[in-house]
Amino acid sequence: MTITVVIADDQAMVRQGFGALLDAQADISVIGDAADGRTAVTEVRRLQPDVVLMDVRMPHLDGLAATRELLSGSSAKPPKVLMLTTFDIDDYVYDALRHGASGFMLKDAPADELVRAVRVVADGEALLAPSVTKRLIAEVTARRPQRSPDDSAVGSLTPREREVLEMLARGWSNSEIAGDLFLAEQTVKTHVSNVLAKLHLRDRVQAVVFAFENGIR
Repeated sequence: MTITVVIADDQAMVRQGFGALLDAQADISVIGDAADGRTAVTEVRRLQPDVVLMDVRMPHLDGLAATRELLSGSSAKPPKVLMLTTFDIDDYVYDALRHGASGFMLKDAPADELVRAVRVVADGEALLAPSVTKRLIAEVTARRPQRSPDDSAVGSLTPREREVLEMLARGWSNSEIAGDLFLAEQTVKTHVSNVLAKLHLRDRVQAVVFAFENGIR
C-alpha cells in the first residue's frame, strides 16, 4: 500500500529535496506541496494524504496553527502530521504534539531517517524516536507550570489499561508491550485504543504527553 505525502515548507529546496527523496521509495508517493501554512491546509484537505511533513515556522499560518486546524476538524481520516524543525527542544513542536502531531524530525536528519519516519508515522503503532520525543516532552513540561492531574480521566482506566499507558509513556511499541505482558499484539491494540478513547486522545504521542503532564511515568 502506497503512503501518500504532502510537504509544507516555505523553502523550495526543502520541498524539492524531500520530495525527490521520498518519491524514489517504492512505497511512498508525494502528491502535493505548499509554501505556507494556509496553502498547506487547503491542499491537505483537497488531496487527503496519509502523512503531512509540516514545517514549524511558515508565513501566513505557522505549522502549529495549520496542524491544529487540520486535526481539530471533523475529517473521518485526518492525516498523520510529522513536524519539521531546526531545534529539537522547541515549545512549538511540543504544542504541535499536544494538538495531535504524530512526531517531529530535524531538517538536517539523514535521508534514511526521514524515510523511516514517514513509514513509522503512517503505521501508527510505534513512537517515532522514543528517546528524543520523551526528552522534548520531559524538558518542556518541566519548564511549564504544573497542571493539576486529571484524576477522573486516569481513574476511568482499568489496571491493565493504566499499565499499558505507563508503557506508552516509555515509548514502547505495540510489539514490545505485547512481549512484556505476554499478550497477543491484537489484544495490546485493543488496550491502546481503549486508553486513547477514554482519555480523548488522538494517538500514542498524545498519550505520552498526557502521561508526563499527569505524573505517569
